[in-house]
This record gives sequence, C-alpha cells and structure tokens, in this order.
Amino acid sequence: MPFPDIDPIAFSIGPIVVRWYSLAYLFGIGLGIIYGRSLLKRASLWFKTSPPFTPDQFIDFAVWAVLGAIIGGRLGYVVFYDPLYFAANPMDIFKTWLGGMSFHGGLIGVMVAMYFFGRHKKANFLSSLDLLAAVSTIGIGLVRVSNFVNGELFGRPTDMPWGVVFPNGGEVPRHPSQLYEAILEGLVLFIVIRIVTHMMFGLRRPGLTAGVFGIGYALSRLLVEQVRLPDPQIGYLFGTDWVTQGMMLTLPILAGGIILLAIGLKTPVTKA
Repeated sequence: MPFPDIDPIAFSIGPIVVRWYSLAYLFGIGLGIIYGRSLLKRASLWFKTSPPFTPDQFIDFAVWAVLGAIIGGRLGYVVFYDPLYFAANPMDIFKTWLGGMSFHGGLIGVMVAMYFFGRHKKANFLSSLDLLAAVSTIGIGLVRVSNFVNGELFGRPTDMPWGVVFPNGGEVPRHPSQLYEAILEGLVLFIVIRIVTHMMFGLRRPGLTAGVFGIGYALSRLLVEQVRLPDPQIGYLFGTDWVTQGMMLTLPILAGGIILLAIGLKTPVTKA
C-alpha cells in the first residue's frame, strides 16, 4: 500500500503552523476531560460513592495535564532517547516543533501533575490514578494516528497485504506499527477499561482500573515492539535484534500495573 497523501500540517495562518500531531495532543486532552467529567458525574461508580474530584475541578486539571504531558514528554525524550545530542545542544531541548516526545516521559509528567493536583484538592490518589487511566487511552490513540500521518515510528519490512511504503522507509512495505498501537493501546484498551469501570465496578476498588491500564498498555506495547523499528540513534539493545529502549521503559509500567491491580483486588467491591 502506498502511503496516503496526508499533509502533516493541518493548517497554517501566516507564520503560525498547526500540525496534526499538536492537534492530537489537544483533542486527546479535551476529549479526556469531557469523558472524565462524565465519569465523575456518576458517583455510584466510585469507591464509597465518592469521586476524587468534582466535574468542574477536573476542568481545572486540564492546564496541569497539558503542562505535565508536554514537559514530561519532552524531558523523557531528552533523557531516554538522545541525551548525548541534547547535552551538546541544550537549546534544542526547547525546539519541540522539530519533534521528539516520549510517551513514558509524558505519562510520568501527567502522573506527577495528578499527584500535586489531587493533593491540593485532598483527593484519593489511587482513585485519581483510576480516573487518569480511564481517560488516557483516548489521547494515546489519537497521538498514534498522528504518528502515522507524520510517517514516523514505522515498523519492520513485511509482506502482509496492509504493509505501507512510508516516504522515509525505503521502497519496501513496512508494518504500520503506529496504527497497531492506536488500535491496541487506544481503542481496545479503552473498551477493556470501559468494561472494568461500568460492568465490573472497578472504580469502587481504588487502584484496580489503573492496574488494568498499566498491564494492558504494557502488553500491547511489548507486542508491537516486536515489529516496530527502534529509534535510529539507539538501535537494538544488548547485542540483540529485538530488545528496544521502548521495551525496557515499558517493563516498569507492567510491574506498576501488577502492583496496582493487586492493591485494587484487596478492596471488596462496595455497594452504591
């Protein structure tokens, strides 16, 4: 399949250029806030019918989330993926328009923002993590689609009929690993968590929904990393042709998810 003719620039107004990648972040946060508010309005879903925030408070969190995602995502990329380059070119750290964001760094940034916001509002921290887990899949899915639009983070060569010839990937079809992640980490994980929160009343057991997210994301990412190419400045690790930096950074998320799931399962399901 040829790569679709999609301009990575959504629109421009004079010197101002707006890319689909930026819009994916903004729409992901915006839709996440809308969905989060709908969850907060249903007190019966939550532990002791006590949501961690009011719907209006969650709107206030949007500013914290944007800062956490951008600062954490950028610093994560600097530290995890290209520290030597940025050590030699520190001013380039601020050139986010040139690309370079780390999901793992962004996740840490948003979690830190949620911790301090929740502490300020005296919220149950585990329940606030559950809320974050329930809404995060929306943004993850949109950003992965924008990675596809940018023609970046593609996979290994493949002879599957849905292989895509990317502009920067040579003349051979490659796995559209961005779309694999959008489906698994975005759509499928959203559905799984929706079942957990609305059919299994997972939000009544603080930590459980966040644990499901951590495990689900980690397994999805580890699976896709089998066909996704590593960042060229890092390559494969430990002399292998399959261990990547993304895999190593995902293992702590898997461990954290297992711990949170265990904590959540210890709490009996409370009645509404």
